[in-house]
Amino acid sequence: MSNIITNIAYKMVLFKEDGACGLIFQAKFMHLVDGNYRKLMNINRRKFFEKSVLAGLAVNQCVSPIATAFPTANILLPSEVNDAFKISIFSKNLQWLGYAEMAKVAAEIGFDGIDLTVRPGGHVLPENVSTELPKAVEAIRKSGLDVYMITTAINDDRDRHTESILKAASALGIRHYRLGWLSYDSKQNIDENLKNFQSKLRAIAELNSKYGIIGEYQNHSGTYFGAPVWDLHKVLQEINSPWVGSQYDLLHATVEGFNAWTLGYELLKPYIKSIDIKDFQWSAKSGRWALEVVPLGEGLIDYPKFLSMIKRDGLKIPVSVHYEFPLGGAEDGARSITKSKDSVIAAMKKDCDKLRTLMRDAQLL
Repeated sequence: MSNIITNIAYKMVLFKEDGACGLIFQAKFMHLVDGNYRKLMNINRRKFFEKSVLAGLAVNQCVSPIATAFPTANILLPSEVNDAFKISIFSKNLQWLGYAEMAKVAAEIGFDGIDLTVRPGGHVLPENVSTELPKAVEAIRKSGLDVYMITTAINDDRDRHTESILKAASALGIRHYRLGWLSYDSKQNIDENLKNFQSKLRAIAELNSKYGIIGEYQNHSGTYFGAPVWDLHKVLQEINSPWVGSQYDLLHATVEGFNAWTLGYELLKPYIKSIDIKDFQWSAKSGRWALEVVPLGEGLIDYPKFLSMIKRDGLKIPVSVHYEFPLGGAEDGARSITKSKDSVIAAMKKDCDKLRTLMRDAQLL
């Protein structure tokens, strides 16, 4: 228990707001004992502060940036939290349901958690994050699930909603969030673009360290930054921060490097903090070959090989399942669906069950 107390002490956030000085104990670190909040709440307060080597700082001074009072070396890093291979459903696919019903359905399907959309058009709108995110998380946790990650549109630390999202998520114990995409500027050369991306992500990483939450950039096929993978690796390598990394998407990596995705994975693996799951095949549409997302196991992606590599490399990361094959609009984040609820849930459960089988076969579960 003394180790628990010391770790929690490291994660207390010193703040200065409206001239008042104090300490905010962030609820997220109560997850240190497998979500056993009551056990931590029963800790004698006097013993807590006796164990905290940082308590004196709180009495003697007030510091706004957490990085000043708590160097990164003393902060519990994301990999130390038990979210390894927790499987979440991307809430974009359940936007036809409210918080409570969404949680009920996700639990019925067999998920561990919900990857909640906190972005324009999502379940939680950025401008309402301080009031709505706690409501959503409460409903999800009441169902026996958790929120291991959220998906945002954050791509600039100076955006008016960025800090409020990170602050709200951090206070609720959320450790991972997906960043918004970045696009290349055609008026600049590749090196100039990469310098700009590096500057943006470095600033975001610094803000993430303040709130103890890690931002993860998804590699998406096309002409986005990160599509070829090597560019994302180069930027993350230069930044070299535990607070910004990769949400590795094997579908998009395979689209851009069908035979060479393993090389991109090898580059990125030191920075992979979470993964996305979905499958695809090539199909002819209007005389051209295009990507078509299909149920898991029915496409071209070699998930047995991929998951065995994750096992080999000792990655312990959360998982987000995306449904992008036809589900009556659920695949596009529709607010109402044109297929029956039962048929949509059955299709989702089939993929969830398939993934668990694949992960068990790879000895990840």
